[in-house]
Amino acid sequence: MKKPTLFDRMRYAFDNSLSRGTLPLIGWLAVASAVLVLVSALLLSVLGVSPVHRFIDLVWMLTLHTLGKTIPGSQGAGWVYLILMLLITFGGIFITGTLIAALTEMVRKKIADLREGRSRVIESRHTVILGWSPQVIIILRELMTAMASEARSCVVVLADRDKAEMDQEIRQALHGRIKTRIVCRRGVPSNPIDLNLANLVQAHSIIIPAPEGDDPDSEVIRALLAIRLCTANEPMDAHIVAEIKRPWNINVARLAGEGRVEVVWAGDLISRMTAQACREPGLSAVYSELLDFAGDEIYFRQEPTLVGRTFAYTLLAYDTSTVIGVLPKGGVPELKPPMDTVLRDGDSLIVIAEDDSTIKLSGRTSWDIRSDLIVRSARSFRPPERILVLGWNWLAASIINELDHYVAPGSLVSVVSDQPRTRTDIRRQCGALVNLTVRVRSGNTADRETLEGLDIPSYHHVAVLCYCDSLSRHAADAKTLVTLLHLREFAERAGHTFSIVTEILDIRNRELAASARADDFIVSEQYISLALAQISEHRALAAVFADLFNPEGSEIHLRPAGDYVVLGQPVDFYTVLDAARARGEVALGYRKAARSNLGTDSGLNLNPVKSAPITFAEADHIIILADA
Repeated sequence: MKKPTLFDRMRYAFDNSLSRGTLPLIGWLAVASAVLVLVSALLLSVLGVSPVHRFIDLVWMLTLHTLGKTIPGSQGAGWVYLILMLLITFGGIFITGTLIAALTEMVRKKIADLREGRSRVIESRHTVILGWSPQVIIILRELMTAMASEARSCVVVLADRDKAEMDQEIRQALHGRIKTRIVCRRGVPSNPIDLNLANLVQAHSIIIPAPEGDDPDSEVIRALLAIRLCTANEPMDAHIVAEIKRPWNINVARLAGEGRVEVVWAGDLISRMTAQACREPGLSAVYSELLDFAGDEIYFRQEPTLVGRTFAYTLLAYDTSTVIGVLPKGGVPELKPPMDTVLRDGDSLIVIAEDDSTIKLSGRTSWDIRSDLIVRSARSFRPPERILVLGWNWLAASIINELDHYVAPGSLVSVVSDQPRTRTDIRRQCGALVNLTVRVRSGNTADRETLEGLDIPSYHHVAVLCYCDSLSRHAADAKTLVTLLHLREFAERAGHTFSIVTEILDIRNRELAASARADDFIVSEQYISLALAQISEHRALAAVFADLFNPEGSEIHLRPAGDYVVLGQPVDFYTVLDAARARGEVALGYRKAARSNLGTDSGLNLNPVKSAPITFAEADHIIILADA
């Protein structure tokens, strides 16, 4: 092979410098201009044909001429001078034109980068969302509500998607009522270089929703590792909340997050809510109220004046807030601790309130509790139940396992599905059932003839699950809606003897399902998004939700009002609280059957004013926090 010559090496170095971008090109143009001006000035001085005699003046004149300024004094000059000036003019045109083209390209690229969202975010105490999925809009809506009172609130969305498309979808979904600044940047969440665009070091929190795809958990874990690498040399105060789909990836995600990540397991959350709502229609509205920022929320409050008091006493300390637990100093939150638990210095109460500013002690030392209207008898146990499950997906087996914790021995679950793997999933995942017997039947759950052959009125509860594993989101919801319409007709024919809970994937289809008058809805995307948004704002809520959705922890129930107080008699909620705490439970609110309408407020009154009188009827329920 021929050895490179000096010219080859110089050309190689020149080509490499030009490949680095616009600034090296401008540098070479400056060198070319200087060479052209100096060589021309030397020639004109040596030949003595220039009207300008001082060399420095000649250099200045030729520099201006190179840049396009017309130089006077050419009249009467010789041909040598005119030819040299013509050559300088051609050289100046080339240099100036190239310079203008280079600057134009640099500005064009910069504008393109800005439009593509490739500039670094200069924000502080902002919330970062990594990745794009249908949940992002719900999360943004909740964060905007939470940040409504903040003057300079900001949310940064970093996703591998066109910035203009993200901006347009956000504007359309939020109807232009955007007070919080939402900044979109294009980048891959698992790329540490792209993560620098979001300024993670100065962020308040980072949310990683599970993306759409066959293996979303791997993308979430890669993003956690990228954050770890991106912030290796700089301290980061932001906490991370990430959604994981499969339980076996939870520990891996925690290891990748190095103790800074709160993991939300979507399957556990949705399967338990579905199982509870199946047996207690209307319960999902309670969870929505607790999880979103629009209504009552969960806060942590230190009350020095209550130090030394028992948890039972603190339940009556507020008129417009509801105490549900205690956060010990340096410990983990505990929902519904033993009633004789003593509040110590540094402990915080876990409180449901409309806003942090509304958490105020009532100042009462005595309460007009109507002991004569409290029902003292134990709550009656339910007989065995018959539950029909229509449809199948990756969460169905977990829902059946959850149902087994709630029903009486001898209960039955009948599963109807057109998925071939249904029997295999039940055999592998539901082998430890204690109270339930499972029967499986193959069939199209949207087919009227199939449904008519199931004797649906003989069941107490019906759960309609979406086929999200085999159909697209919209197709799965469409099939669910068809099934729901058939069920509603059967219920009207039978006098509404069974309850219906319906799983919906897309929140935009909820209103369509509401028109079919189901008893309750589980919008999986919504609840997961609400939990992610809540934990991003208050990290300690992760432990509260973990206790609330833990099979061994405390859980929310809708119990008949007649189990606690005498019906038809006006009582205040202090009396209801006292009736519940006598059983080791906490009363959170109530649900009036007369106002029960899922299209409006579901008859729900969470965290009511304790001193306001209320009269309960036969179909009303008390919202109770009780042991699992």
